[in-house]
Amino acid sequence: MTAVDGLDALRLEIGVAEIARLIERTARWVSPETFSLLPLWYPEHARRRHFYKGGWSAPQMNRNRTTGVTVHKTEGNVYANKALTLALGLRQANRPNWSCCHIWGVDDATYQTGNAVVSDHRFYSCVGNMVLLPTPLKAFTDTMPEIKAMLRICARNLYGWQCDHETMEVVNAALDQRCDWSAYPESWPREAGARRPLGVVDLTPDIERQATRRLATIRQEFATAGEYYPREEVARALDYWKIPLQTG
Repeated sequence: MTAVDGLDALRLEIGVAEIARLIERTARWVSPETFSLLPLWYPEHARRRHFYKGGWSAPQMNRNRTTGVTVHKTEGNVYANKALTLALGLRQANRPNWSCCHIWGVDDATYQTGNAVVSDHRFYSCVGNMVLLPTPLKAFTDTMPEIKAMLRICARNLYGWQCDHETMEVVNAALDQRCDWSAYPESWPREAGARRPLGVVDLTPDIERQATRRLATIRQEFATAGEYYPREEVARALDYWKIPLQTG
């Protein structure tokens, strides 16, 4: 017996439109106002970059208890999760079984290709490049190109921005052609500013305070953090988003 592609087997049982509706009804989106207030929350971090302790003055190491091997700890999705959690007015403890999903990134269902987009300090903790989904639905956003296209169009029209990393040039050029409009959720915008999808979390005073506090910390660390702080990458990321390093 020859095994069929798992996605093809799934499509025989549940249509793309049904999957999209599940995502439409359960996704949580950062509001455009929060995105405008602070689009990038942790410019000092990016996927697979090293962690440091002591105010960026010493490497943070992990020791494998089984092998005894010590390696330099690297970022997985910790600070993207923190950014999205704060921008939605949540706390990590009160979002069980929810996952942070990046919207723009390298499309590789086999997970064999390095993801240059989320390894870029400009895009890793960008809250316009993320959506919060129930954890079981994350697999759809990771592997189904039709779902990816719809999410990207929704985010582009909600925030008025799309990721312009050089690896996304071909993807973005073909975005509208790849979208299954018959399955596209009714509440999602087809044009910039047309409507807000279900699940948008409005900017609240608490979210605004968190954003203000985070920006103050970014500015302080840029001025005072230790030798391993990635100032060049942070400055480039803040310049991209036109976030000033100085107040006033």
